[in-house]
Amino acid sequence: MKYVLISIAAILLICCSKSTFDPEWTKKKAPPIYTARFETSKGNFDIRITRSWSPKAADRLHQLLKHHFYDHQLFYRVVPNFVVQFGNIDTTITKKWDKFKVADEPVLKSNLKGYVSFARAGKETRGNDLFINLKDNVRLDTVSPEGVRGYPVLGYVTNGINVVEKLYSEYGNKTMDVYDSLSADRKKYLSLFPKLDSITRAYIIKDRKD
Repeated sequence: MKYVLISIAAILLICCSKSTFDPEWTKKKAPPIYTARFETSKGNFDIRITRSWSPKAADRLHQLLKHHFYDHQLFYRVVPNFVVQFGNIDTTITKKWDKFKVADEPVLKSNLKGYVSFARAGKETRGNDLFINLKDNVRLDTVSPEGVRGYPVLGYVTNGINVVEKLYSEYGNKTMDVYDSLSADRKKYLSLFPKLDSITRAYIIKDRKD
């Protein structure tokens, strides 16, 4: 459980993120509602984001999806009956995004099964790694990682929750136990955990303007 309190990046499977970055991207606001599709090694699933639930987080996710941030990433943490977690470890990209903090927001919706939040390690540390709840994790609404309360939900899986539930989970938290020492060595990390599932593409399929 403690690892979901730490916002850490996913292990990059294939580096295809563009090295370009424009700070203007971080100023773009998301529409009130939008849907993102994740094509994965197990099939597709869709997440519907409602901006009013966590506006700053919804904006950042929309920005990341527009610029292919999650393409070719691993589901680096899958804990049965808890969470699926993923992000990006291309530091040439993440360092640029991380300079533009996502302000903290209150938890307005509960972390129920299928609902999605950003992981974080403290104040203003959201903005990269996402987790999907595999059960009703209501305690995540109120826990206080490093002095900030809870994990604000920004959306939920509308289609393909069965795909999320099928992601390879036999490693559990073992993938986290060696993360600090091996995350920079992608080849060695994948030799230890070769069955991890991955995201092929993640992109917006529907924006609603009102």
